[in-house]
Amino acid sequence: MDRDMDRDMERQRRLRIGVLASGRGSNFQAIIDRVEDGTLPVEIAVLVVNNRDAGAVQRAERHGIPWHFIDHRGRSREEFEREVIAVLDEHRVELVVLAGFMRILTPLFIDHYRHRIINIHPALLPSFPGTHGQRDALEYGVKVSGCTVHFVDTSVDGGPIIIQRCVPVLEDDTEESLARRILEEEHRALPEAIRLYAEGRLRIEGRRVRILDG
Repeated sequence: MDRDMDRDMERQRRLRIGVLASGRGSNFQAIIDRVEDGTLPVEIAVLVVNNRDAGAVQRAERHGIPWHFIDHRGRSREEFEREVIAVLDEHRVELVVLAGFMRILTPLFIDHYRHRIINIHPALLPSFPGTHGQRDALEYGVKVSGCTVHFVDTSVDGGPIIIQRCVPVLEDDTEESLARRILEEEHRALPEAIRLYAEGRLRIEGRRVRILDG
């Protein structure tokens, strides 16, 4: 009985995160895996998708995670976001994680969760923001690319940087091969950034994010 009470108390202490996704959800799966192996001390409270056929939905169902589909089509961004906010607040979400969520958020949403939204981007920001980071890096001819986890602000992929991971750009790389190698680093970087947030080890100072000693 005491062990059951300890587990209940541990769950209550865990940071509650809400994940927003639009696609296959491989970064969502990386979060799930780290939660389930005990290395990420958070609770995935809810998944929200704006695409009913998103692969992330099947991942949520396999792991018993509540999910909601909210359609953005035919409505204003603010109307869509108000419904998303209502769902996240209903599930008492403390940190919002964008894991392949293909929508630009408005100040309405960002102000509601100020400094409590993080995003993963497949390039070394501030270079190559936007939806084609891997392609843009390859076309520019860089020798190193990678991924960035950052806090979300009202700019496009311009918020304070939490973590970056690098990969070499090979001579025979295609957009697809480079994207695959970057994705492997995304799967490491995003759970790590969430863990640091959950442990209270991130401090935003202007444009810088300081990582405090554990």
